[in-house]
Amino acid sequence: MIGAIADFDPDIYKRTTTEQWQNVAPAWAAWGPVLEAWLGNATDRMLDRAAVGPGSRVLDVAAGAGGQSLAAARRVGQEGRVLATDISPNILEYAAASARAEGLTNLATQVADGEDIGVEPGQFDAVISRLGLMFLPDRARALGGMRRALRSGGRVAAIVYTTPEHNGFFSRPITLVRERTRQPPPSPGQPGPFSLGAPGVLESELLAAGFTAVTVDTVDAPVLLPSAKDFTRFARESFGALHQMMSDLDETAREGLWAEVESAVSVWEGTHGFVGPCELLIGSGTAP
Repeated sequence: MIGAIADFDPDIYKRTTTEQWQNVAPAWAAWGPVLEAWLGNATDRMLDRAAVGPGSRVLDVAAGAGGQSLAAARRVGQEGRVLATDISPNILEYAAASARAEGLTNLATQVADGEDIGVEPGQFDAVISRLGLMFLPDRARALGGMRRALRSGGRVAAIVYTTPEHNGFFSRPITLVRERTRQPPPSPGQPGPFSLGAPGVLESELLAAGFTAVTVDTVDAPVLLPSAKDFTRFARESFGALHQMMSDLDETAREGLWAEVESAVSVWEGTHGFVGPCELLIGSGTAP
């Protein structure tokens, strides 16, 4: 269990994570079209797995800037509703603004810890989470809360990364930054981008939380940009974890490290531009 890891403090981790997203919220929202092009297919499949349709009541956990929340709101129509939640108030403001700009009056936002959403039991037909579940320190608590939020027969669906070797677009930069800043990778059991990616892990956690009819699908989702330089700008502006890891470096060292990142990812630049390898899992289950 996370609490048994001596050098990990979940409260400090959550404060740091919140600060990261508070800071990068404008950039993450600005890169929205790239994010939706990258994650759009997986998002549609997640919503299908969660059985999101006209009239559905949907809870989005760790919603971020809300690309998947907006997609859900479009599906559910005026008879349905979507509640987008996140630990970062700043990033939720962008989700709310996007909903207003699109005229989606069926989407509301709420600042909430993913492990303690604070909604009434049985209020939702579907719970979704896109690239958020693996970053929650106590996933058993989070999944238990999701199950309680669902009516009997309601569906949960979550997107997570698979393993580092299948997600070079992220694992290569983060490994390089760890090496240069002499920071160890997360210990087993700690939250992190690949904490649910090994075979059987996501399925086991969904089953342990009490979900039935559990399925896990693999989706290829390459990150497509014109060049490695463009990808590095994307990472530099919106990957809060990398900024946090570089925070003790002076400006010269940071610039040099970003140049190394660009060089490292340039192996995926070719005649069709930058094609960063990314593989996702979509885990789903039914509340009893």
